[in-house]
Amino acid sequence: MNRRVAFITGAGRGIGREIAKTLALKSMNIVVSDVNIDNAKETVAMLQENGVEAIAVYCDVTKLESVQVAVATALETFERIDILVNNAGWDKIEPFLKSEPRTWKTIIDINLMGQVHTCKEILPLMIQNGYGKVINIASDSGRVGSSGEAVYSAAKGGVIAFTKTLAREMARHKLNINCIAPGPADTPLFQEIGSYNEGIAAALEKAIPFRRLAQPQDIANAVAYFASDEAEYVTGQTLSVNGGLTMM
Repeated sequence: MNRRVAFITGAGRGIGREIAKTLALKSMNIVVSDVNIDNAKETVAMLQENGVEAIAVYCDVTKLESVQVAVATALETFERIDILVNNAGWDKIEPFLKSEPRTWKTIIDINLMGQVHTCKEILPLMIQNGYGKVINIASDSGRVGSSGEAVYSAAKGGVIAFTKTLAREMARHKLNINCIAPGPADTPLFQEIGSYNEGIAAALEKAIPFRRLAQPQDIANAVAYFASDEAEYVTGQTLSVNGGLTMM
């Protein structure tokens, strides 16, 4: 029980799964939360094969009540939460004028409100324990915009602003709140949303100076830094991980 405990949303596959595996290598116990509990259990099975203590919890981040139950379940097993990684996300690529209000709501509820919900529940625990690090996953689209992702970009821009404000408010408690803004990444979600626009991956690879999409491990490595002791004096920052697609 001396190990740090990391609560990761959307950890059933893709970037979230890789984050779970990477933090587990840093001697952390892992709470794998996901709206797809079967995917979460698959991630846990992978971790346990390597001797990692991990549990799968159902968590629909769009609903505060679901987050509350997931957090309570995590506390029953590990008694505390030291690291929160707000990774859960979803998008649909389409021109804004062709998008519909129900899609807007889903995007905002998952990508922005989901992070609001988890922070509302977990930050008080961190304050009580005198330790905590929050790593919010935003997107470079929240910094520079992205065609076909108007509402998603707005939600992720909100995540960046939310991170900065929380960092200011939580500094008195010595909690670190930071944000990672990935560029396009080769994930199951990207493959799904990319189906709306054939050729998008090839076009992006040409635009990225490193000539490849990000791999989940690239994002997970950045999360591991923010979660580490080496980042004790870093807060309120947004780190782009994008192969040079945008530079700022």
